[in-house]
Amino acid sequence: MKKRVVPFITTVLFLAVLVIVLTSLVQKEQPVTIVKNNSAFKALPIKLGFTNDTQCKMLIHTERNAAEVVAPDGRTWFFDDPGCMVLWLKGKDFADRAVLWVHTIDTKRWIDAKKAWYGVRDSTAMHYGFGAREHRCGECIDFEEMRLRMLRGENLSNPKIRKKLLGV
Repeated sequence: MKKRVVPFITTVLFLAVLVIVLTSLVQKEQPVTIVKNNSAFKALPIKLGFTNDTQCKMLIHTERNAAEVVAPDGRTWFFDDPGCMVLWLKGKDFADRAVLWVHTIDTKRWIDAKKAWYGVRDSTAMHYGFGAREHRCGECIDFEEMRLRMLRGENLSNPKIRKKLLGV
């Protein structure tokens, strides 16, 4: 009789632990990757440490240089670096109609990414170097120039450009 009780109790305990683990996994909130119905086309609050960059898939840990794209239908995507936003937008049929937001390092506000100024040697999440600013700085470039440099690979992630700009 004892030999039958031990395997039964072991099996019951194993099943109980399995049910607890599976239940906790099912209830676990999934990371944010897209938000729908942003009919106001405004920059949305980012749940830091829980929102994925749409391009590079990394978690966004700070609003510093974060970016957002709002499509004409209100879908909103999030990015940890303005460069990621530019790369992701390439070839999207709504790219010219999307509303683009960037969080600036000088005023710490969300502004229209197309009106922002971008440094070329800044510390950014993906090390592209294009830190967003509301006010123009000495080395700043406009959105279109930043976009072109990203698409040509002319950013700090390129060793030749890094050496030219930083001497490293």
